[in-house]
Amino acid sequence: MNSTMVITVLGIVALAAIGIGGRRPPKGELGEWAVGGRRFSPVTSWFLQAGESFTTFSFLGLAGLAFGGGVAATYALGYLAISLVTMYFIGPRTWRLGRDRGYLTQADFFADRFRSPLLGKVVALVGAVFLLPYLQLQITGLGLIVQLATGSKSGGHLSMVLATVLTAGFVLWSGIRGIARVAYAKDVLMVVALVALLIAVPMSVTGGFGHIFDTVRDSHSSLLTIGGGYDKTWYTTALVISAIGSGLNTMPHLWPPVLSARSGRALRQNYIWLPLYQVALAVPVIVGFAAVLGLDPDTASNGVLLTMAGHAMPGWLVGVVAVAAAAAAMVPSAAIVMGISTLVSHNLVPVRGERNRLRVNHACVVIASGLALILALGRPGLLANLLLLTYGGLSQLAPATVMALRRRNPLGATPALLGIVTGIGVLTWLTFAHVDVGSWDAGLIALAPNLVVTIGAYLVLRGRGTDPVETKRDDAAAAARPASAGV
Repeated sequence: MNSTMVITVLGIVALAAIGIGGRRPPKGELGEWAVGGRRFSPVTSWFLQAGESFTTFSFLGLAGLAFGGGVAATYALGYLAISLVTMYFIGPRTWRLGRDRGYLTQADFFADRFRSPLLGKVVALVGAVFLLPYLQLQITGLGLIVQLATGSKSGGHLSMVLATVLTAGFVLWSGIRGIARVAYAKDVLMVVALVALLIAVPMSVTGGFGHIFDTVRDSHSSLLTIGGGYDKTWYTTALVISAIGSGLNTMPHLWPPVLSARSGRALRQNYIWLPLYQVALAVPVIVGFAAVLGLDPDTASNGVLLTMAGHAMPGWLVGVVAVAAAAAAMVPSAAIVMGISTLVSHNLVPVRGERNRLRVNHACVVIASGLALILALGRPGLLANLLLLTYGGLSQLAPATVMALRRRNPLGATPALLGIVTGIGVLTWLTFAHVDVGSWDAGLIALAPNLVVTIGAYLVLRGRGTDPVETKRDDAAAAARPASAGV
């Protein structure tokens, strides 16, 4: 076992130990486990939310996208910045509704704002199903990270099993507090790894940092324009659908970091400064451009960053980068498995009593983690098509989310439900029937019939005199809130 493998394995174990240390005296309540009693400081909320900016996609995807598509990789910087601007306005609103009405999940929000337990269950089912392939992606990506860093396929599989077991363990033991603690460590490791990459990789290329882009301009100028397989249509539609999904918080596992904050004001302060965090995403992009000069054109895109790290760094430092990348998989994995388990135990499975509900929740953590691990090890391509549906599918919740955030929600549960089902149905057909949509994002295309059906159903019901029941204004709850509680 080489030094890189030893450092990687020890790092994964250390991350889990940090997560386990986040446990507070148990109260036997799902709310304490899932949203930390809604008492997280601005700093803790910052790290929880910032942690979602760096996943395995940041390491494996962005560098590879820059390697093959050039500046098309910058779409990630664009959509994340746009989504944070949107969240500046809706994040505090979501937090206040969650505190006043006791939300633990995204499905609670839909069930309450549309006065429809059925719609809440449908949203919970959609969220749990579409998060599973995303969980598998993180586990598969972690194995690939270790495999590329160490050169050992068996080591990659071992790390997948070890990291999944340890991640499930600290989530069960510490809940969101454990995720927050690991997010602190993850971001420190990320800074170290990115600074090391930014220094070492350009130095390994003849001519250094400045020579990289001069050479790319002269010999690979197509990478400096949006075109080829990643043309302007792809870039625009991918940016728009990603901004819609992230900016309207349609991913269920992103709700706990919002609901767990101490105040809406703390969230708003974070959204002002979080865009600066996205600057770090430029590092994998730079590494991808450097790889154009240093690697064979046939190099697998997902292996670009760690292959370049292996060429430019000693083994022990590659191990540090691998641990940072593993943390970028473990933190989102923990958040995703928590998102799945709370949706199932809180919204889908009828359970009486807090302790019983917590037991069911913990069982869901084990089942979801185990299922994703089995699929990642045995059939890594089985959910490939479903993975394409994750962002596009959950973005179908966006129109109903916009209406539900209004002080008066004029949209009834029936139009919202019909729109969501239509959008997901169209997206599923486009994906599994392999319909050629060119460079357009299928999720964005599916939003069109979603909106048509939602608006049509609303107008029909209103024309028949069966207007959807409006959600009462929550001004009374807001007025009753202490002034010190935040916006």
